[in-house]
Amino acid sequence: MPPEEEDDAAFDAAGRLLAQERAGDNAPALSVSELSAQLKRTVEDRFGHVRLRGEISGFKRAASGHVYLSLKDDSARIDGIVWKGVAGRLGFAPQDGIEVVVTGKLTTYPGRSSYQIVIERMELAGEGALMQLLERLKKQLAAEGLFAPERKQRLPYLPRVIGVVTSPTGAVIRDILHRLADRCPTHVLLWPVLVQGEGAAAQVANAVRGFSAMKASGAIPRPDLVIVARGGGSIEDLWAFNEEIVVRAVAECSIPIISAVGHETDTTLCDYAADVRAPTPTAAAEMAVPVRAELMAGLTELGLRASRATRRSVEQRRERLSMTARLLPSPENLLSPQRQRADDLGERLGRGLKQRVTLAWRHLSEAGGALRPVLLNRRLAQQRERLDATWRLALSLDPRRPLSKGFALVTAGDRVLASAAAARAAGAMTLTFHDGAIDVVSAAQGVEFAPPPRLSLPPKPARKPARPDSSGAGQQDLFGGSQERD
Repeated sequence: MPPEEEDDAAFDAAGRLLAQERAGDNAPALSVSELSAQLKRTVEDRFGHVRLRGEISGFKRAASGHVYLSLKDDSARIDGIVWKGVAGRLGFAPQDGIEVVVTGKLTTYPGRSSYQIVIERMELAGEGALMQLLERLKKQLAAEGLFAPERKQRLPYLPRVIGVVTSPTGAVIRDILHRLADRCPTHVLLWPVLVQGEGAAAQVANAVRGFSAMKASGAIPRPDLVIVARGGGSIEDLWAFNEEIVVRAVAECSIPIISAVGHETDTTLCDYAADVRAPTPTAAAEMAVPVRAELMAGLTELGLRASRATRRSVEQRRERLSMTARLLPSPENLLSPQRQRADDLGERLGRGLKQRVTLAWRHLSEAGGALRPVLLNRRLAQQRERLDATWRLALSLDPRRPLSKGFALVTAGDRVLASAAAARAAGAMTLTFHDGAIDVVSAAQGVEFAPPPRLSLPPKPARKPARPDSSGAGQQDLFGGSQERD
């Protein structure tokens, strides 16, 4: 061995403290970032398009909308990421434990020098995985009470407006319209939606919520019943009606809803959340409305039954009335005693009136004698003489009459003074004469006079002239007699 090679070998064995370039060395040292970048380019160039099959593990949706997960099998594991835009276009909601087939590209994450797959498409790995996902979602929603029987609403018997959520171009809407026209023509509102593919679940959910949010007093009439319908197909074609967003919208709908998705053997989660499940869209139309001809026949039958019942009731009451009438006495028998009594009272009334008139004439004749003018004038003259005598007596008893003879009335206020002592004690007095009154005081205080009021005696009543006796002849003729009464 040459001396130089011996020195290099010895140097390498001993180790060097400082990194130095050796002669003929064409592999310079790389930084970690450079190596990571080279690995990233190599991996992306070599594995730019791959398909992986594995079970989802560690599923997590970040606040940004990106989805992070891992794919694993029995002996290996690889991280994966689904960007926000791709995650919104997935045909199903990924969950842990679901076996899927993903399509994407491998890349590395320089921050951790690890590789991962950027998923661009995700599909379920066979029908078994799809059914597994379906069962998991069914158990989850059932645990929340979305399929509980007490949540179900009764269908209206005869809805005026029916809302239909389905494709406007398929055969389903035509079958529903034809069946409704045959059974009972009803106003139909169609909300067109996609029934399969990307975005179908969101459109169906928005349609159901739109019908439920309509106001009864709006320009468009609010449906009394909603039908969610789709024709038959594979489980992948019907998967939109298994999405959680559709199931929740159907369960929360305030309008009774019928689910008619697929054929009779097809079952979706929408069927469990709906109030009634129909095996086919045509059967849903039959459940929605009764047969108009049957209704008319039923009404006719009820009318006939009501008419027969009315006639039967009238006949029964007529028979009962006839039986009761036969038991009652005849009107002649009922009225004969009263008629006889009326005749008797009529005869008695005639006799009584005659007697009453006779007595009245007798009393009138007796009273007529006292009402003759001569007797009345005599009685009036006597009462006038008594009145004059009473007036003369009243004038003679008037305390002011002696005043005309020179006497005076001495008063102090309301008191009459009858003695000198009383006059001295009073001090001020009033002297009343026949022609007036004056106020005076004692001699020590002087005498004062007031203008006297004039006194006058009340006038004598005038006598009325007596009526002539010629009027008496008329009174006598009136009462038909000339009797006098003293």
